[in-house]
Order: sequence, then structure tokens, then C-alpha cells
Amino acid sequence: MKVSNEKTCMQFSIRRPKLPSSETHPEENMYKKLDVSTWLNHLNESGQVEEEYKLRKAIFFGGIDVSIRGEVWPFLLRYYSHESTSEEREALRAQKRREYSEIQQKRLSMTPEEQREFWRHVQFTVDKDVVRTDRSNQFFRGEDNPNVESMRRILLNYAVYNPTIGYSQGMSDLVAPILAEVLDESDTFWCFVGLMQNTIFVSSPRDEDMEKQLLYLRELLRLTHLRFYQHLVSLGEDGLQMLFCHRWILLCFKREFPDAEALRMWEACWAHYQTDYFHLFICVAIVVIYGDDVIEQQLATDQMLLHFGNLAMHMNGELVLRKARSLLYQFRLLPRIPCSLHDLCKLCGTGMWDSGYIPAVECTGHHPESESCPYGGTVEEPSPKSASEGKKGPKTREVFSFRK
Repeated sequence: MKVSNEKTCMQFSIRRPKLPSSETHPEENMYKKLDVSTWLNHLNESGQVEEEYKLRKAIFFGGIDVSIRGEVWPFLLRYYSHESTSEEREALRAQKRREYSEIQQKRLSMTPEEQREFWRHVQFTVDKDVVRTDRSNQFFRGEDNPNVESMRRILLNYAVYNPTIGYSQGMSDLVAPILAEVLDESDTFWCFVGLMQNTIFVSSPRDEDMEKQLLYLRELLRLTHLRFYQHLVSLGEDGLQMLFCHRWILLCFKREFPDAEALRMWEACWAHYQTDYFHLFICVAIVVIYGDDVIEQQLATDQMLLHFGNLAMHMNGELVLRKARSLLYQFRLLPRIPCSLHDLCKLCGTGMWDSGYIPAVECTGHHPESESCPYGGTVEEPSPKSASEGKKGPKTREVFSFRK
């Protein structure tokens, strides 16, 4: 596709890249998709999940068979505890069904004034969104489809349950696949609650949430794809805002890949294997694989947005996932990490550094409100100027070695 203006003619092409085996995670292809028999092997006689870490690892690499998604997803979304028995889960479902009914009754019992406010701030947008969400999916296809009405009730009730977040466009894109797999309105509602509470990437983050995501993403790009990062810097503040990836984060790649591939990415993120921020490694993988044209053609901010927008539904999701897993593996091998990425590892608990090896933290020096690094990072002293540096001064040292 060509995009032209008075001065330039930019050529956009969709490449069909391949990932050499040398650039893949060493455990790639060792895990098959989680099927019924493997899932049952993780359940003891009481129905409790055993070897949870191994289960999450298997899901991270292999995904989940469609036939058992409705049973496994509630665990990944923290609706069910892995320690719960089958009987406890049935009791929980009954309790949560009553709670859901109470939430709905609260919505239906609003005063006329409350109803007008609710319609203006929530229901008007929900009603517009649900009728155009996933209509190509057989589950939501057709006029007067009761599943569309179920999705509508879930979103309206969630806005009552959590008025601070309420509803914003994009939430229907997250609820629809869960409802289509879980097949129960109350269970889907509580799975969605778990998604919004326990997943770093959500459909309506606060400004500070998004800024933190972008900060981490910029730093990861600086480590993994320095030329692309330098191009962003050359574009100034507009470039560093990385508008091209906002939709990736907000809608969890649902508009960038076919459903089958997007849901595999969701499962890999929900597995919380070694990081709670795997979605950012997916973002980096997209840039590493498909971003060379941006650098070669020195695309401006709006052209960069168009470039990645044109790639939607034309990228290889499985390739991107493999690259993202490889990038995470390489990140964990770094001898030191910048303090700006310190919190990237904080939430994942056991697993990020499961070998017992913890990298050193190196201060980036960007702490205007603090004299010392709040993360305990050290500043490496520059070496004495060598004769080989010449008149142009020292060459930029690659502090963090990261294979592209």
C-alpha cells in the first residue's frame, strides 16, 4: 500500500518474516496444547489443581484446547482458587450467583433520576457497543440474539458493581470472548471482575497506568531494538508517546490478530509465567519483527501509526508469540537491568528469577526528586578516556547486551 503527500511517497509492505531456531526460547516446542487428559492429570481426587506452576508454564508455551477453555479460564482469571475443591467451587458459584443477582437488582431499582444519569454515562455507550461486538462469531450472530443481551447485562451490572471504572469503549471486546467460552452469565461476570482486578493490561487504564506501561515499553525497546528507540526519540514527545501501540494494550491485541491467535496471547499473559507484563514483550516482538520499515523510511508519527494499523490482521501471531517468549528469556539472562525496569519484575513473585539468580540493578540517573536511586541501583563509573576515542569523544557503550 502506498501513502503519498506532496513531498514524499512512502512504501508500506507486509513482510513474511521467519524466526530462526537460534532466536527462539530453548523450551519452545516442548509443550503441547493443554488438552482434557493433561488438564485432568493436574486435578487431584478433590478437584484441586496440583503443580500450578507447571500448569501455568504449559499454558504459557502451548495454550489451551478450545474444548476446555470454559473450565480453565476461570482459574486463570482468579475466579476460582487453585486450592479450591470441586465442592467448594460449586458453593462459590451459588454464592456469586446470588451476589450477581443483587447487583442486577440494584441497577433495576434505580430512581428515575439515577436511571437518567446511568443512561447518559453508561448505558447509551454500552447499547451502541454490544450490537457491533464480535458479530462474526456464531455465538453472537443474528438479530435478537440472547447472548448479546447477556453481554449487555454483564457490562451494565459491572458499571454498577464498580462505578469508579464504570464502562468505556473496549470492555465489550474483552467480555465477549469470555462469555462465548464460559457460557454462563454470572460466571462470566466474575471472570471479568477478575480480569479487571488482576490483569495489568485492561481496557480502561487511568492515565498514570498507561504512562507506566509506555515507560516500561520504551525502556524495553531501548534494550532490545535501540535503532527503533532512537527513531522514537528523534520524533520528540509525539514519537515517545507511541500512539501506534495504544490499541494493542487497551484491547489486548484483539484488533491486531484473528481471534484464535489473539486468545492464545491472552492465555499466555494470563498464565503470569515469570512476568505479569508479558503483553509488553508481545508489543516489543511486533516492533522487532515488523518495525524495520519505520526506521528505513524514517516514518513520522502519523505515518508510523498508519504503518502498524495496516498490519492489523496481517501479522503472524504465532511468530510474534515465539519472539515474545524469546525476548522474555533474554531479559531474564541480563547480568543487570536498568532501575527504570525494576518494578517490571516486582509483581510476578516466584518465577521471574526462579534459578535463584538475581541481576544487578543499574541506576539510569533519572530521579529528579531523589538524590539516590530509590531502587538501590548503582551507577557505573565511566572508564578513563582512552586514546582511541579521538576528537569526537567516546563511543556509546552498550550497557545492556540484548540479541535482537
